[in-house]
Order: sequence, then structure tokens, then C-alpha cells
Amino acid sequence: MMAFDFSILLADLLGCADETALHQVIVRRFVELPGVKIAALVASQPPEWVVTASAGHPAGQLQTELAAEALDSGNVCTAGEWRAVPLDLFKEPNSSPTVLMISGTAEFDWTSLASGISAACSLMRSRRRESRHARRLQALLEITHQWAQTDNTETLLNRMAEAATELFDCDRATIFLWDRPHRTLVGRPALGMENNELRVPDTAGVVGRVVQSGQPERVDRTDDRAVIHSQVDKESGYTTETILCVPLLSPDKETLGAFEVLNKRAGNFTADDLTGLTELAAYAAVSLDNTQQWEQLLVRHQLLVDEAADKVQMIGECPAIEALRSTVAKVAAADLAVLVLGENGTGKEVVAQSLHYRSPRRSEPLIAVNCAALTETLLESELFGHEKGAFTGATESRAGKFEVASGGTLFLDEIGDMSLGGQAKLLRALEQKEVVRVGGHETISTDVRVVAATNQNLAELVREKKFREDLYFRLNVVTLELPPLRERGDDIILLADFFLRQLCQKQGRKPPRLTAAAKKRLVAHRWPGNVRELRNLMERVAYLAAGDKVEAEDLAFTLSPGAASGPGVETGLPLAEATHDFQSDYIRRTIEQVRGNVTEAAKLLGVHRSNLYRKMRALGMEAEED
Repeated sequence: MMAFDFSILLADLLGCADETALHQVIVRRFVELPGVKIAALVASQPPEWVVTASAGHPAGQLQTELAAEALDSGNVCTAGEWRAVPLDLFKEPNSSPTVLMISGTAEFDWTSLASGISAACSLMRSRRRESRHARRLQALLEITHQWAQTDNTETLLNRMAEAATELFDCDRATIFLWDRPHRTLVGRPALGMENNELRVPDTAGVVGRVVQSGQPERVDRTDDRAVIHSQVDKESGYTTETILCVPLLSPDKETLGAFEVLNKRAGNFTADDLTGLTELAAYAAVSLDNTQQWEQLLVRHQLLVDEAADKVQMIGECPAIEALRSTVAKVAAADLAVLVLGENGTGKEVVAQSLHYRSPRRSEPLIAVNCAALTETLLESELFGHEKGAFTGATESRAGKFEVASGGTLFLDEIGDMSLGGQAKLLRALEQKEVVRVGGHETISTDVRVVAATNQNLAELVREKKFREDLYFRLNVVTLELPPLRERGDDIILLADFFLRQLCQKQGRKPPRLTAAAKKRLVAHRWPGNVRELRNLMERVAYLAAGDKVEAEDLAFTLSPGAASGPGVETGLPLAEATHDFQSDYIRRTIEQVRGNVTEAAKLLGVHRSNLYRKMRALGMEAEED
């Protein structure tokens, strides 16, 4: 009895790429032995026998009847020089019953031979499964990394389908999301369907059973076609032959839908495919959940941005405000630096907000810094950030406003009050578009649009060497100048009505109406605090005024002590002379307020136009009638 050297076979095993190669090695080793003429491995795939490997003869000479007898009996069968040895290969999942057929005079320990060959094939299968599993895990890592970069559900679903068709060598893949309230499964991508979307009842076909049971299903080519939801094939013109479908489960095991792949290109889907698709579906569920949460956050963020933008309004119809609105609309989309000039309370921050929310940067941060409120040391930390331990009290690292505002807009208010040292550091950051945190060494790139504002005359400060000329020109690419409220005429009434409505709405009360006398009093006021002062006044009125009307007397107690006077009259003058100076100054400022319109000035002063001219001539003022 001849012995078969399995050590040689195991050595050959290490060099085999797959089981087919191993089968060919086995039969080749047999025909190399003395007394063996023909060797073949045949697999039963009714109604046919398939030769998986052969050596020493044409395949047509095999006695398949002997192979069938060996399988039926489970023993070695003999016919002349032929031996048919049933192997245990069919015990492996998805393997066909296999028989080793040998022609010749050689005799072996057939039982040991069958066990040895089966063990070798089993080892090959095990190695192949491990290799496939490693490749699948590597593919999953690459796939999930790509998915993590996706923030759009539609794109993510398409990428999931592409990954599945490549990973499982199939024609199509669809991810079904469960719309429970409507008892519908929504599948995407769905080739051949309108809008690339498929909607089916949540009980329809294989996918319906999977979401209802939470268990995977597989349909092979030989299975009953009735299990397939044929209506989809009719609508799409596609023919479904094989299906593998697994539930899509959230991390807390709630069924979100199903992941389905169709038509394996080489036969039926396997147990390995089932394991792989289950793993892929687990990652897919997490990615979908994260992406949908991200989309919801984006929607909410956009709603907040739109809400904030809607609240930014430049109220007014005077020519100066109309021109300002036009300029803002033109420069908002550009990344030009803007310098906003105007007295305190004129609305410089509103202009900065309008520039930001009209620009492509509107969804990014708008960060405001009051330069006057910070010392040079604190300003550097505030703008550029600091590292832990950089100075006393720096207990943790902190990003500066340049980093926080990156991609958005940085509003530097009261820029004229910044120290010369702070100006130099600011200029360097603006020119290089990068910052270094206090106590740090790493250079951090930033992308901000700078809008600066001041109530001072920067050109005069430059001449006085109190403001850097290079920084002035760096900031002063576009200049927007806000007029003081006292020069805006009827805009005062528009603003007063706007603030009154807004503030009363918060209280849930109907806004009172400004009487003619109250409007006259508002227009006559000099408004040293400008729009801010007017808003504060309307806030007091909204809380304190009773009734449905606001009279001039209701405003009297809220006006500042010097509201009805100008710079003041010099003390120590005789009463007549002081009265003369006061009247001249008051008339002059009233005419300036209405831009030289004497008729309007007379209305504000409560006199006829002719009487105003007469009074002006009596006071020695120029009074040329129109």
C-alpha cells in the first residue's frame, strides 16, 4: 500500500492562490506517483458532474456513474482500475459534494487519503476566508473614511451603493430608509426609477420582510421567484435574479431601514457576503445618522443666520442713508477692508453686520472686538490667542478672535483708541494673514475680512503720529461715513416708530402713536447720543407711557438736560446779550438740521416763515428770502 506525502501537499498549499489551484496541485501530485495513470476531482452539481481538476487523461473518460455510487454509499467504490473516493469537502458551506477519482494499480489507505485531502482543502478555505476578511476590513476602513468626509445624505447614499457593488461584485445596491409614519420604505439610489428614488410599502418583498423581522434574507438563482417584489422590476425594466438584504440598525439597535444588493455577477451571494454586508450596514447606519444630524444642524444654523440677517436693518430714507445702503450692497460681496466712520451711537456696528450678512461669509462667524476696552497686553491675547502658561492666569490655551472669526468677519470697533504697539501687531496679522498665539511658536493661518470703526478723525490722528499711516491705508480701502441723527430729518420719526413697535411687541402690547407735538419735539432734539439715545428713549416710553398716544410731555422727562440747547451760552454776559446769542445759535442750528430749508425750520420753531425771516434780520443774521 502506497503512502501519500501530505507534507509536500501542505507546502504546495502555501503557494496556491485559491482552491482551484490547490485542486490542480492534488491531481498532479497523484499522477506523478507510480501506478497512477489518471487523477481527477469531480463535483456533483445536479444534473451534471463538473470536473474541478484533472491530470493524465481527457475529462470525457471519467466514469461519473462510479462517482455517484461512491457518494451514495459514502465508501470507496471500485470498477476495474478505477477508484472513486468520496471526500468530506461537501461538508463545507456552499461546497458541492466532491469525489476523487483515480485510475491505476496503486493502492492507498483511502480513508486517510480522503481525510487528508479534505483537511488540506479546508485549510485553504480557512486561509482564503481570513484573507477575504482582512481585505474586507481594509476596504471598510477606506470606505468609512470616505463616508466621514461626506456631509450630504444624497451623496452619502450614492457612495454607499458604489462601495457595496464593488465590494460584493454585484450589479446594484440600494439603501432603504424606513418612513414609519407613512409605512413606506424609501430606497436610494434606484436606477431606472423617477428621481432615482424607489418607494414601496414597508411590507413589500424581501426588503419589507427584513425591516419587519430585523433578520437578513438571501435569494439565490434557484429560489422561488414569488419571494421577489416583481412590481419594481416591471417599473424599472430590470430583472432581479439574486438578492442579499440585511437590516440597517442604529447603534441602539433600532431598525432604520435595510441595505440591499442585487445580482451577484458570479453565481449566488455567499455566507461571507452576508457577513460583509452586515458589517457594512453597521457602519452605514452610523454614517447616515451622523450625516443626517449634521444636515439638521446646518439647517438650524442657516435659519439662525437668516433670522440674524433679517434683524439687521438700516432704517431711514434720507439721501445719506440711501447712498450708504447702495454702497454696502456694492462692497459686501468683495473681501475689501472697510472703515466705518461716525459719531457714537450712529449705528456703525449695524453697518458691519449688514456687510457681513450680505457677503458670501454670512454663514461664518461675525466677531466684534472693542479695541478701546482692552490694554495692549490684553488686546494681543484677545486678538491672537494664548498658550497655557503664557502669562499669569493663562490656565489653558485659548484661540484668539482672528482664529475664531476665520472664514468670517472681524469687526474692530473704536480702532482709533488702539495703542501704537497694538497697531503694529494688527498690521502684521492683516498683511501676512497669519497669527502666533501669545507664548506660542506655531504660525496659524487665518482668513478674515476686517471691518474697522471709529468715531475719531483717523487722518488727523495720523498727522499727530497717534495712528500708524500704513495701518490707516490698510484699513481705509473703502470708507463708509454715517451721518449723525440730527442731520437725518424725518428719519428720526421712522426710527422712533420702528423702535416703539419692536419694543412694544416684546411686551405684548399695542404700540402707542406719536402725536404731532411729540414728533416735533423729537425732531427738534439735538441727539448727542444719536440712534442709541433714540432707542433708549423709545424703550423708556414703551415701558412707562400710558394710553395709546405719546405726547410731547411724555418725552420731556426722558430728554437729557442739555437736549434743547446747543454748546451753551457763555456765562457772565448781560441777559439781553445772552438772549441774543442763544436765539441766533438756536435758529442757525435748526436751519442746519433741515439742510437750509427755512420753511421746514419755521415749522419746527412754531412761527410763520415771514416772521422767521424778520427775526433773523433783527438778530443780524443773513436772511435772503427765496
